[in-house]
Amino acid sequence: MTANEDQEMELEALKSIYEGDDCFKELSSVSFQYRIGGHEDPKAFLLEISWPDTYPETAPRISLDAFFNNRICPEVKQAIMARLEEQVEANLGTAMMYTLFEWAKENQESLMEEHQPVVSAVMPTSNSEVSNLISTSKKKEKKEQLTKSQKRKLTGRTDNKGELPRGWNWVDVIKLSKTGGKEED
Repeated sequence: MTANEDQEMELEALKSIYEGDDCFKELSSVSFQYRIGGHEDPKAFLLEISWPDTYPETAPRISLDAFFNNRICPEVKQAIMARLEEQVEANLGTAMMYTLFEWAKENQESLMEEHQPVVSAVMPTSNSEVSNLISTSKKKEKKEQLTKSQKRKLTGRTDNKGELPRGWNWVDVIKLSKTGGKEED
């Protein structure tokens, strides 16, 4: 069989095996991603493998450069790559995608045992910076919702800029004296 026929057969097998698996993603007919571990798993990583034209006779390209892997330190990435390349050498000449994915799943703990999450965000250094972060992260208060009739009444009292006229809430002194202000003797 030619390399293209082998690739087509392996592609069909991968699609049937990983159909409905959220961890598997086909980026193109020769490039695939597989998430080892769950979304919430701190030791999860994303394995990206692509085939050269002569695959499976030559080794596939393996990458851990996906954004998902940014929290993994470079030393751990190098260790994972070295162990995966050992598996590639052992399986060279055969369809190995399923084997690599399953091997990585089975050995996730040992691959990630040295993993300490990399914090790439800038951390605040003083209490004032922390309080600023907290105050800016609070949600904005919602404006009071008005009914249609309330909006109509409000627009009837405002000018073209939406402002109420001067003195709109003043008390009429004459009305006040008729209604029972203090009487002088």
